[in-house]
Amino acid sequence: MTETQPRTTVETTAVLFDMDGTLVDSTAVVERTWHSFAVRHGLDVRRILAVSHGRRTGETVAEFAPVGVDVDAETRRLVRQEVTDTDGVVAVPGARELLTSLPAESWAVVTSAGRALATARMAVAGLPMPPVVVTAEDVTVGKPSPEGYLAAAERLGADPARSVVFEDAEAGLLAARACGALTVVVGGCSAPVARGLHRIPDLRGVRAVHTVGGVSLSF
Repeated sequence: MTETQPRTTVETTAVLFDMDGTLVDSTAVVERTWHSFAVRHGLDVRRILAVSHGRRTGETVAEFAPVGVDVDAETRRLVRQEVTDTDGVVAVPGARELLTSLPAESWAVVTSAGRALATARMAVAGLPMPPVVVTAEDVTVGKPSPEGYLAAAERLGADPARSVVFEDAEAGLLAARACGALTVVVGGCSAPVARGLHRIPDLRGVRAVHTVGGVSLSF
């Protein structure tokens, strides 16, 4: 019989979520998309997948595209492919229950996806979209920059240092820590930045209670 792990309870004024890998499991689509890009340009898809998660599509294209490739055109092509390819996109366990338990004014999505892609994936996964969504188009620099998380906290009228971020990828974890938020790793990220952080396998064990000062989260 294994000993039950003690639960952590924190008070927060804003709950900020990454999307892919945190709220939505889009692994199959992401792998298909980058595989097609790699085949088209004679690249090693394993190298691309090792660094693409949590980053804006255009930044990954710019890093790996061979000389002479139109980065903007290639990025638009990949984004169109991702928006229309929704086969296998599902909610991360516990995501729907957690999001519907949160007051709309207390949470936001901060994603490296564009707005059209974020809207499509959240809808296919059956998840609600909050009033505050910060996407790839809304920032000048993507994750690991904290710009997106800082913008979301500001739009919610919250102190970033009193916010909680749920993230699954190295770039996003770096961004969350840089903005000063309490950071929770969702899933099995083994990057050095994840060491010492709170960790949960998925969102099924997270509970939210609306309080006078914001939200009490336990996980």
